[in-house]
Formats: sequence, C-alpha cells, structure tokens
Amino acid sequence: MAMATQTGLPLFVLGRDADPHSEKGVDCPGELPPASDPDLVERARKAKETLGDRLFVLGHHYQRDEVIQFADVTGDSFKLAQQAAARPEAEFIVFCGVHFMAESADILTGPAQKVILPDLGAGCSMADMATFDQVEECWESLEDAGLADQVIPVTYMNSSADIKAFCGRNGGAVCTSSNAKRALDWAFEQGDRAGMKKVLFLPDQHLGRNTAVLEMGMSLDDCVVWNPHRPNGGLTREQLDRAKMILWKGHCSVHGRFTAESVDDVRRRIPGVNVLVHPECKHEVVLKADHVGSTEHIIKTLEAAPAGSSWAIGTELNLVKRLAAQFPDKNVSFLDKTVCYCSTMNRIDLPHLVWALESLALGEVVNQITVDADTTHWAKVALDRMLALP
Repeated sequence: MAMATQTGLPLFVLGRDADPHSEKGVDCPGELPPASDPDLVERARKAKETLGDRLFVLGHHYQRDEVIQFADVTGDSFKLAQQAAARPEAEFIVFCGVHFMAESADILTGPAQKVILPDLGAGCSMADMATFDQVEECWESLEDAGLADQVIPVTYMNSSADIKAFCGRNGGAVCTSSNAKRALDWAFEQGDRAGMKKVLFLPDQHLGRNTAVLEMGMSLDDCVVWNPHRPNGGLTREQLDRAKMILWKGHCSVHGRFTAESVDDVRRRIPGVNVLVHPECKHEVVLKADHVGSTEHIIKTLEAAPAGSSWAIGTELNLVKRLAAQFPDKNVSFLDKTVCYCSTMNRIDLPHLVWALESLALGEVVNQITVDADTTHWAKVALDRMLALP
C-alpha cells in the first residue's frame, strides 16, 4: 500500500496524507460521488455485475445497511478473513470493515488475490492503542526485569499485523472474542511446560480481564494493566511478579462507553429485560449483564430468543438496529441512550464502495492492503496456533 509522507500531526486535514506508524491510513485518492447521488445503488450493482466472479465483497456486522446490502458474506472479522481465504478464484476481495481486518484477509489469501479497503481511513482505535514500537518497548522492559522468559503474548484479533507477528515470533497466538478462554488456556498450558507463568494480553484490557476472571477463575488481583505511556508500564517489579495477566491498556471506543448505570437504567425502563453485552465491555458492565458473548454469539442468542422477550444489547448500534429489524417479534433496544456507532467502521459508506468497485471495473486497483512477507509469515504462525486450538 502506497503511503504518503508522514505529517507528524495527530489529525490529518481533509483526510489527506497518512501516518505509516499507525494501524490505519487515511489517504483516499480519487473523486467520490456525492452522498446524495440517487444513482449510487444502481452504480454499485452494475459495477459488481461487471466484475462477476472476480469480485468477493465482505461486510462486517457493524457496517451500514447501505453497504451490507452488497456484501456476499457478512460476519465478524475472523470469519470474514476465513471466507476470503476460501474463495481463491476471487481476484479482488473488497473488505467493508476496518484496516486490521483487511490485513488479516491479505495474510490468509493467496498471493494473486488483492484485498481492497474502500476507505483507508477506516481504522480501529483499539488496534491503534498498541503500536509495534510500544509493544517492543514493553517486551524489552520485561527482558530487563528478567521476566520475559515467563511471559507468553496473546493478541486479540483486533490488532495490527505487526502485533500478530510479534506474538508469532515470541511463541504466542491470536484469539477472538469467541475463543479467548481457549487461547489463554493454551498459553498457560505452554507456560506450565516451559516454566512460564504469565500472559501479556493485547490490546483490549477488558476482554482479557473478563475472560481471566469470569471464565478462568482468576481474581482481579491476578491482573495488572500495562500503560505504554508510563515508564515500565506504570508497574512495579512486585506487581509484575505477582501478576498472571499483564493486560495492555487498550479498549474499544464503542464498547467502552457502556456503563453499569446504563444497565441499571435499562432495567428500570424495561421490565424483564435481558441485558446482552459484548466481552469488550467494562468488567462492571459484564458483571451486571445477563448474557455475555461475541458478536456471533449475540446474533445467535437473539435468533433463539422467544417471541415477546425484551433485550437490551451492548454492542455497535448498526448491528443492534439490524437485529431489531430482523426480529420484529422481539423487543430489541440499545443498552445506552447515547448513540454509539463505530465512527471508523462507518467511514466505509456507499460513495466509497461505489468508487472502489467502479475503479476495479475500469481496471484500476485502488486502496490495496498488502502485508510484507516477513510480517505475513509470523502473523500466520500466530493465527495458525489459534486455528489449532481444540
């Protein structure tokens, strides 16, 4: 992927230029049709028809309906990357999601396939909270403290290819929100055999904490938080010695907004409501919920729920609205009163999708996401360790 010169600014004016050290890019050349163009749907349909079997469009659950309607497959990030790998005949994989998802698709697909992200500004704030340099510095601090040989790194799927590769190189693995417990069980089993007693969990502290405490029987005292913006993570040697889980100070900007008060409020407003939340939510929110699970788990729970039941769901609003429309026989509401779209996921809109599809139909490959060979190798090592989990 061609990257523009780094500006050094925290924000980029009008979406121009890009930061090569950031998980996401923001350079999106080309003229976009206006959002009010009434012909966009037809243009997308025609471009997709022109490309035929050469094209495979992936749509993440958090995408807008205007984009999802053109997806060949919908799902969470890992399911979509697997689906892309299962379509070797598709020359172009258009990933309607965010940057780290497109990276994973490029890692898992063949060398002749091209992965396209309709807007390079569609990144992930959580993934950006753990940069490669920060994680390397953390590891060096653990080495200096004589602790690195006791630690196995595990990274959530919502991380950059660099971080996945770091875990691959250092004996670790990737996990999803569905198999985090299995991945952590595996890590501690490896640790027991090798004399390692700790896991460095990247980059979402909430998923790591919720899994360790609520599913594995650890205590909150077994968990410490590594703050990359403080010397030695803001932790003493004694705290690191005592810890079983070293949690990276990262979080999802969407799921992190839900509060325990949100749960209390919805229970007052909706008698008999079932509170269903994603494990990226804060620990106190998960403790108050009735059900906790991944995006796929949330969807399956709603599918199996009895007619007339009430549900308050703590996840991204596009998905909650879609579930409410899909299950009109159930009372489905958003957990919080505050609108909570994923702002970067929503950068993939119909104008960007049309621009990408029409460019491909004209023979111009735009916004291709590529991961270098060494990073691909080690990231795939970490992903393969996850895939080998029972």
